[in-house]
Amino acid sequence: MSLLVDIRKDFGSFQLDVAFEAHDETLGFLGASGCGKSLTLRCIAGIETPDEGRIVVNDRVFFDSAARINLTPQQRKTALLFQNYMLFPNLTVAENIGAGIDRTMDKTARARIISEELARFGLRGFGQRYPSQLSGGQQQRVALARMLAARPGILMLDEPFSALDAHLKGVLEQNLVSLFSAFEGTILYVSHDIDEALRFCDRIAVVEAGRLVEVGSGDALVNRPQSVAGLKLSGCKNVTPAERVGEHEVYLPRWGIAVRTADAVPETVRCLGLRAFFVERASGPGENCYRVRVDRTSDSRFERTVLLGFLDRERAAESAVAFQDNEMSYLHQHLFWRVGKRDGADPLPEVGDELWVRIPPDRVYLVTR
Repeated sequence: MSLLVDIRKDFGSFQLDVAFEAHDETLGFLGASGCGKSLTLRCIAGIETPDEGRIVVNDRVFFDSAARINLTPQQRKTALLFQNYMLFPNLTVAENIGAGIDRTMDKTARARIISEELARFGLRGFGQRYPSQLSGGQQQRVALARMLAARPGILMLDEPFSALDAHLKGVLEQNLVSLFSAFEGTILYVSHDIDEALRFCDRIAVVEAGRLVEVGSGDALVNRPQSVAGLKLSGCKNVTPAERVGEHEVYLPRWGIAVRTADAVPETVRCLGLRAFFVERASGPGENCYRVRVDRTSDSRFERTVLLGFLDRERAAESAVAFQDNEMSYLHQHLFWRVGKRDGADPLPEVGDELWVRIPPDRVYLVTR
């Protein structure tokens, strides 16, 4: 089983330009809203038509602009699950599951497939009910059962949990485990949630402005991000422009500080990243130690997020911006620090406190794109 995609489509103000291959794996697409994740899936399914390029699924050409091949969605036999499941309200559960099965198949074989999928997703006894008589979780299971019953060449899921609360989401995720274990082939999974992508995907593609900026394992994205988009999507709270000033030193104009790094600084370094929980308390001056002021705090159940303003900004730093003048610029000039409420004997930082913190040289990320 395999997938090859190399397509381009111009929407005027937005251009989609993606190229990738996938095999017997779950490939996640992670990115902000409007970056092209869902559009890529729609092109594979035949709902959208690229301007040029090629799409090949399991050695069957779905689209080839040069050869003038463009199969219809029905001919492609892909399975694309949308956020709202799109069940037919006038059909029973059994009829919904059977809707994608080849109509030329005899009734006995169709009934067997429907029965198998009802059992797989815990829907026995629900076959004669209608979608309006089901809970949200049951509707999702029907949609997943319909996907498998169609015996598709590829599975595609477009943010299937985006509208669910945390508790229901945790329960329904188990339905996907059944789906993925039963399917042999390529699965594409669109999400904007890094934790969700890590749970389900063998590899993750970071999508930004219609392009794939990096593709790799979940571990690589979390521990070795290669792009600004990858840094942000992996949950890194501190992402700031960086300028190379030495083999192991960068200058951060928004923060007005220089930072020593354990890794060599690339000549084309673009940004430095630092996770908020990697910031350390310090007792005073030292390597990568800075005097800061607590400008804002916010609490969750187990930790406090602290915004730190640098008190000894260098003269070359970008001019400080007041919160009321530009909120985003104000926030970008601060260091985010996450402090566990049970971390130790030190009191939690309070607004107005002045203290010292340290940025560990071996905990920073340096990206070039």
